[in-house]
Amino acid sequence: MLKEFKEFALKGNVVDMAVGIIVGGAFGSIVNTLVSEVMMPPLGLLTGGVDFSNLYVVMKEGIEPGPYAALANARAAGAVTLNYGLFLNAVVSFTIMAFSVFLLVKAINRLRQKEAAAPAPPSRKTCPFCLTQVHEKASRCPACTSELPAVVSPGAVEAAK
Repeated sequence: MLKEFKEFALKGNVVDMAVGIIVGGAFGSIVNTLVSEVMMPPLGLLTGGVDFSNLYVVMKEGIEPGPYAALANARAAGAVTLNYGLFLNAVVSFTIMAFSVFLLVKAINRLRQKEAAAPAPPSRKTCPFCLTQVHEKASRCPACTSELPAVVSPGAVEAAK
């Protein structure tokens, strides 16, 4: 059982998935920081200094009555809040992350297409005697052992038929 588990855990797909999850977590924290610290402050300025993370609706007052200056104050007072600003931050973060992953996958696919473009198969010519496909540089046909002309014209093939 231990041997089977070792084989499973060390398979390429499992290791690749683990690396992907770790890198994805790090990438997620980078995107979250980009959204909360770089993109949202200018967006807040454009909307009149509104900080999206502090947009909320008080559904039920806490021990201390409102109004509350910030979401942290409302939470500290025990108020029940609907935090739509945090939801907006999450939506923006998700959109940026999804777009970034899209660009990454697109770049990887482009690289794979270049790698997959195999060299063209060698040019072939047709033996005018037995109509076998032969490498263009061959001087004899491997099927009928006839000597091949340097260049076989399509007319010679038709005449041989």
